[in-house]
Amino acid sequence: MAAELSTSINIKEPRWDQSTFVGRAKHFFTVTDPRNVLLTNEQLAHAHKIITDYRQGVVSPGLTEDELWRAKYVFDSAFHPDTGEKMILIGRMSAQVPMNMTITGCMMTFYKTTPAVVLWQWINQSFNAIVNYTNRSGDAPITVNQLGTAYVSATTGAVATALGLNALTKHVSPLIGRFVPFAAVAAANCINIPLMRQRELQHGIPITDENDNRLGESTKAAQQAISQVVVSRILMASPGMGRNIFVLSRTFFQKSSVSPNSFDLNIEAQPMLEAPEVLHQDLKVSTRRQT
Repeated sequence: MAAELSTSINIKEPRWDQSTFVGRAKHFFTVTDPRNVLLTNEQLAHAHKIITDYRQGVVSPGLTEDELWRAKYVFDSAFHPDTGEKMILIGRMSAQVPMNMTITGCMMTFYKTTPAVVLWQWINQSFNAIVNYTNRSGDAPITVNQLGTAYVSATTGAVATALGLNALTKHVSPLIGRFVPFAAVAAANCINIPLMRQRELQHGIPITDENDNRLGESTKAAQQAISQVVVSRILMASPGMGRNIFVLSRTFFQKSSVSPNSFDLNIEAQPMLEAPEVLHQDLKVSTRRQT
C-alpha cells in the first residue's frame, strides 16, 4: 500500500529551482502551456478541490506528487492568485501563445491600408486590455476609469503611430514598411503599461524582507519595475515581429526571382514600356481625324 503524500510540499513556490535557467524555462513553459485552454470546467473544478484541500492539510486518497503539481499549475492557469475567481479564458497566460500568434500574424499581413491598420491595432489593444484586467493585482486593483483611460490612450497611440509611419514609408523599401506594426506595438506598450500601473507609480509597491514580512511601499521600486516591464514587453515582441519580417521578405523575393532593388526599379519602369503603345494609338486617332 502506497504511503500517503506528505503535506509539507510548498506549492506556493514553483516546482523547479528558479535560480537556474532550466528551472525558470520549465516553470514558464508549464505556466503558458496552451493545452490548459482546452480544459473543461470539471477538470478545473477537480484541480481547484485538490489544491484547496491540500492547503488545508487534506490529501486526496491516492494523490501522487506529480498529480499534485499538475493540479497546482492547472489551478494557477485558471484562477486568480489574489481574488480566487476564475479568469477570463483569453486573458489567461495559457492563451497568450495562440492569441498573440494570431493577432501578430494579422498585424504583419494587413498593414498597408488604413482600415486594416485601425482594425488590427484596435483588436490588439482590446486583447491587451482584457489580459491586463484579467491579471490585475489584488493588492492594487485597477479601476474602471484607469482601465478605460489606458485602453483608449494605447489604442490611439498605436493607431496614430502605425498610420504615421505608413505614410512616411510609402516611398521606401517594402521591407521597412513591414516594421510598422512592431513600432506601433512598442509605442502602445510605452503608453499602456504606465497608465495601467499609475496607482503603483503614485503610491509605490510593497517591499518585503527575506522572510516575506512587509516593510512598506516604494515608488522608486515601482518606477524601476514598470520600466523593466515596458522594455521586456517590447523585447518579447521583437523575435516574432522582427525576425519574421526578414523571413517573409526573403521568401517573397526568392519566389519572385527578384531582389528588393530590382523590384522597385521594375515598378518605375513599367509606365515607360507602355508609352510607345499609347503614342502609336494617339497617332492613329490623329490620322483618322485628318482623313
